[in-house]
Amino acid sequence: MPEGSLKLNDLEAYWMPFTANRQFKSAPRMLVAAKDMHYTTDDGRQILDGTAGLWCCNAGHGRAPIVEAIQKQAAQMDYAPPFQIGHPDAFELANRLVEITPADLNHVFFTNSGSESVDTALKMALAYHKANGEGTRTKFIGREKGYHGVGFGGISVGGLGNNRKQFGNQLPGTDHLPFFYDRTKQGFSKGAPTTGAEAADALENLVALHDASTIAAVIVEPMVGSAGVFISPEGYLKRLREICDKYGILLIFDEVITGFGRLGSSFAATHYDVQPDLMTTAKGLNSGTVPMGAVFAHDRVHDAIVNGAPDNMIELFHGYTYSAHPVAVASALATQKLYKDEGLLERARELAPYWQDAIHSLKGTKHVIDIRNEGLVGGIELEPRPGKPTARAYDVFVNAFEKGLLIRTTGDIIALSPPLIISKAQIDDLFGMITDILKTTD
Repeated sequence: MPEGSLKLNDLEAYWMPFTANRQFKSAPRMLVAAKDMHYTTDDGRQILDGTAGLWCCNAGHGRAPIVEAIQKQAAQMDYAPPFQIGHPDAFELANRLVEITPADLNHVFFTNSGSESVDTALKMALAYHKANGEGTRTKFIGREKGYHGVGFGGISVGGLGNNRKQFGNQLPGTDHLPFFYDRTKQGFSKGAPTTGAEAADALENLVALHDASTIAAVIVEPMVGSAGVFISPEGYLKRLREICDKYGILLIFDEVITGFGRLGSSFAATHYDVQPDLMTTAKGLNSGTVPMGAVFAHDRVHDAIVNGAPDNMIELFHGYTYSAHPVAVASALATQKLYKDEGLLERARELAPYWQDAIHSLKGTKHVIDIRNEGLVGGIELEPRPGKPTARAYDVFVNAFEKGLLIRTTGDIIALSPPLIISKAQIDDLFGMITDILKTTD
């Protein structure tokens, strides 16, 4: 351990998120630096980043234009209040962003995380219907296995039981679509499964159960990320859009993971050619450098809320102390320019065939029972150990870190989402290491 490093008895004060704290602190894994495709550990080892940090560092690590923008902004103006006062860069960023969003998503509300983006979008949906004289529309429809952050709104519309069993459902009337994936029928699909779109028709049943006049919005991830990388079947999202239009229900896409190039387009909405009414983002917005998120709103949602209020009144009683924080905005402006200059929002599309061949080469490898991929994202599902769910994948995670690779596991699924700057040689290294580790894992 280098001089000044933490000792084991220094670890107790920090209560780590989404971590088995006692387990981690008995054998900590520490990162002290990052550059391009690699982290550096406290003992000097290089770790290939197979997860873009946490689905967020799309431009890679320590990129000079972003670092310099952050430094310059912190020296020039460290903070500006966002209520009733603005700063020019926030408006410039909003204008740049709406240039790459799907048509008619022309308004940006800045947040500080994906969780905040989701709760913001849910509030916008309620405010929209109330502005239109349909205040009875207060219910939300999520989906099984959906992950929408950790706010009370997000865990209520989310479909992961562990995320809310300690806290309950705080949005009364919330319901959930059934999951669309069946491994026996869709397993080892390359890209979007060709079957399963009919799962969207369950929305008709929920409308009949609750009545359309009570439903504000449907929220889904276009591609399920945190629950284990599940790709929406062909036609599934279009069918959801059609049913929402039929009943006047808003459609919210949670693009916190898929936004900013992960699937080979600016957004999954563009990739799948389905336009939502609201779109939540964070992570890749500024390549994870400073906490930041954004909600994109359709013109009709924005106009109903903003134009329906008197000129001297706040139209939406919502916001955050750090909305459009100057340093976060500076990092996002630099990130967006880097994406454009290096073609990173399209790079996943170019690498997707190579990535697909590489990940599916693991079919038949010890313990592998399914493989899923789209763009530069992938999921490798492992056979659980009898009576010990998650244990095998966790061992793979630890062994990968020791051998120089950072992966993410959820349940018994390995999730991969490398920075968009990854090379073909690094793709080979990544899957070569995973193959070797699986072969030696019990």
